[in-house]
Amino acid sequence: MSKSILITGASGLIGHVLTELLLKKGYKVAHLSRDISKPKPGVKLYKWDVSRNLIDKECISNADIIIHLAGEGIADKHWTNRRKEQIIKSRTASIRLIYSLLDKYSHHVDAVISASGINYYGDQGEKMVNEQAGLGSGFLSATCKEWEQAVDEGERFGLRIAKLRIGMVLAKSAGALPQLAKPIQYGVGAALGSGKQWISWVHLKDAASAFLFLVENQSKGVFNLVAPAGPVTNKEMTSAVAKTLGRPLFLPNIPVFALRIILGEMKAMVLDSVKASSEKLIAEGFEFEFPELKMALKEIYKN
Repeated sequence: MSKSILITGASGLIGHVLTELLLKKGYKVAHLSRDISKPKPGVKLYKWDVSRNLIDKECISNADIIIHLAGEGIADKHWTNRRKEQIIKSRTASIRLIYSLLDKYSHHVDAVISASGINYYGDQGEKMVNEQAGLGSGFLSATCKEWEQAVDEGERFGLRIAKLRIGMVLAKSAGALPQLAKPIQYGVGAALGSGKQWISWVHLKDAASAFLFLVENQSKGVFNLVAPAGPVTNKEMTSAVAKTLGRPLFLPNIPVFALRIILGEMKAMVLDSVKASSEKLIAEGFEFEFPELKMALKEIYKN
């Protein structure tokens, strides 16, 4: 009998692709959503509203595994104090709402697989980090810490807990790559700051496949989800995108002071240097389809 997977945040970048992947593999898939008026073929929808502490208790009745992807977009709005609170609560209160059901009702959920981010490590400069590295400083690190701690509360139910600290997810139509590519396409692309800060990245298809891998295996703990060929600098990423798109790069780097003015505290998203290793995930048996940046960009922009 195929397992039933309950996904939070399924309308996001990874959730959409992962849902299709799970359905193709024969899994039963359900989504938690604020809007259940537009059902997706093959997917059961359950109503929830984290801000109002509302959730359909039936969502756990058939679930074997919960995949937790829910969370307000980090880069969608400037980081006011209120926005920071929304970003954190959307990740922590959401999984706790599900755990409140596991406390009250009979269920057969045996695992939670959650997203997190390599921003956990903060700005690491030239240092290569694995999952044993300590917590960084700043808002992004604090968010990842609270996110993971909330997920770990599921251990009291005897659940298998697995967390993927995800790098920059590369996709053509959403996420960070379109924001990077757009000025390049108009001939005004440029590296940011020194251009030497490291970017750990992963192709969208590999990101979704990694969640499937954790569904199908008994792996637990925390894993960096980044391409195994290694991170690239901001300058290398910008140059590689420009080359793939056949566009020139001739403008000087955008200086740090300008990024401070434009982004404020959010500058950490583009200036922090995180050089992360995926050796632990590979040792578990996961195989990347797009280990190198050149082949990843070629696939993304093939049409």
